[in-house]
Amino acid sequence: MDRLGSWCPLSGFPRPSVLICLLILTASFLTYPMLRTLSLRLHSAITGSYFSGAHSIVFVNCPNEQVARDIARAILNKKLAASVNILPKSSSLYFWKGEIEEATEILLLIKTKTSKVLMLSSYIRLVHPFEIPEVFSLPMDQGDVHYFKWLEEGMEED
Repeated sequence: MDRLGSWCPLSGFPRPSVLICLLILTASFLTYPMLRTLSLRLHSAITGSYFSGAHSIVFVNCPNEQVARDIARAILNKKLAASVNILPKSSSLYFWKGEIEEATEILLLIKTKTSKVLMLSSYIRLVHPFEIPEVFSLPMDQGDVHYFKWLEEGMEED
């Protein structure tokens, strides 16, 4: 008689060795993204290389250039970003309270660490004049290692 099968009291239930294999495979599958991220960060720290997604570009629309400059300077002073581009006069069409609105806005492209995006978004909501400011981010997938190192240095606390 199969000794492993005798351990399981339920008839028709898979043998314990099969259950253990399924458990290991499931755990591996569920922890893979976390383990991959940790291994990439470790590799990056040891080799000084860059790993995808560590930095993000945050997009923010502002009503005018003065507001855009004030927000840009404030987030740079708080070390929430290393660089901000101010792109003048983009035309925006959007729904607001059931109506189509049209406005001229200034676009900020904010370069930051992905780990700071939530803190940056919260801060922008506090200082932005819009009731619901447009704040979203995209991870940087590729780029120059020296540039990413420069971004890191720009956000280091004094």
